[in-house]
Amino acid sequence: MNLPRLSFRVSVTLLCMAAAGGVLASSHREAPSIAGSPKLDGTDFYMFRSYDPARTAYTTLIADYQPFQAPTGGPNFFAMDPNGLYEIHIDNNGDGQEDITFQFRFQNTLRDIALPVGGKQVSIPLVQAGGISAPNQATSNLRETYTVSVVRGPRRGSVGQAITKTDGTAVFDKPTDNIGEKTFGPAPGYANYAAQFVYDVNIPGCPLPGKVFVGQRKDPFVVALGPIFDLINLNPLGPTSGGNADALANFNITSLEMEVPTECLTSAGSTIIGGWTTSSARQGRLIANPPKEGFDQASLNGGPWAQVSRLGMPLVNEIVIGLKDKDRFNNSQPVGDAQFLTYVTNPTLPALIQTLFPSAPAPTNFPRTDLVAAFLTGIAGLNQPANVVPSEMLRLETAIAPTPKASQSNFGVAGGDLAGFPNGRRPGDDVVDIELQVAMGALCVLTGPNDKFKVGCKPSDAPAGAAPLTDGALESPANFPAVFPYLNTPLPGATNAATH
Repeated sequence: MNLPRLSFRVSVTLLCMAAAGGVLASSHREAPSIAGSPKLDGTDFYMFRSYDPARTAYTTLIADYQPFQAPTGGPNFFAMDPNGLYEIHIDNNGDGQEDITFQFRFQNTLRDIALPVGGKQVSIPLVQAGGISAPNQATSNLRETYTVSVVRGPRRGSVGQAITKTDGTAVFDKPTDNIGEKTFGPAPGYANYAAQFVYDVNIPGCPLPGKVFVGQRKDPFVVALGPIFDLINLNPLGPTSGGNADALANFNITSLEMEVPTECLTSAGSTIIGGWTTSSARQGRLIANPPKEGFDQASLNGGPWAQVSRLGMPLVNEIVIGLKDKDRFNNSQPVGDAQFLTYVTNPTLPALIQTLFPSAPAPTNFPRTDLVAAFLTGIAGLNQPANVVPSEMLRLETAIAPTPKASQSNFGVAGGDLAGFPNGRRPGDDVVDIELQVAMGALCVLTGPNDKFKVGCKPSDAPAGAAPLTDGALESPANFPAVFPYLNTPLPGATNAATH
């Protein structure tokens, strides 16, 4: 037996398994530490010019949290963390630092509904005591509310201003999760209920009102996780709708959504913005023993905020960052991304794909300046700010008009649709297929022999750069609504409500 060769073969297999296990799961439990804090786990971030024909002067920001929400996940379901801080950041001058931050804080209030049982009033074990059709209804045992503030300048060094409803109040209600059709009525019962939680809001410093919605939605991300986990057990050169099941089709997430006047996000010197979302927890957290009475009162929290999740461009922490640095990436700020540069310029994913599929040779241009453009600077002539500081975030050229839903290409810029990924990201952009192809050198092919996109490579550097790599699970603009909040009604925990 040739032990060195066997050892090498086992090592390669383990590497492939590790990569496949986290390759394309968006940010659903993408790093070791955040897997233990699902309420603070960011799953996806979207930023695009609103394509509702009546709202083209606006930009939509969507930050999704709490992955793998089974619709049947009662009795507590998926309230947000009242001890957490959820943020959406905007860099509007290309320096890798936030210029505008929207901060979300949550509060849970237990109504403590009790029933008379044997002469005593006894607290019920559910979050509802009957049907629900309106905010803060008496049958709702748990009221989840939140506030939103806008901070201009450094997020920890500036004072935030409250975003308010048009009536001047600053406390917003979050809808109860979609427990089932006996609670909310058959479709469109829950959709009608949740629509009451879309608020018109006044944002300090903005001349026009925006919109805010926070609530459960069907997970919009589409990916064939099972075959990918099994050493990419699919045909990566097969049809884009190759019949592979969407592993997230039966799960919900919680969305923090805003529709903001575009002119309030840009600066005087640039129409290009960068965006990302983070969540933070207090540095001190103690288990309360015994817990205080109330809902979600099992810990005591204090001290400064510590960032635990970060998400801008999709799939970065999965397919780019090494396992040892995944937690560090989640704790870091874009302006410090030089520490992760080698993962971008010398990526491991293409080499692993070539190991599994020798017919798909990896690009030969090192350093991978094309990936620097894709992930760290934006693409010249498309969404790269002047004097940009390399830093990972989603970038959007807001001067490019939104493409109507019916005309959108799920391949975004690569499909001739300049209003799509990687110029921002819309729900219907198939980022899995796009980023697989970019990893294998698609930009080197698209830029042509004269490097019109200034990405620093040419077609001959990427032998597989024109290969239509796919996971076979199709994402499409047709899957989503054409108006805010743009994501679909969450899946119910039960259907066909009993009538007795």
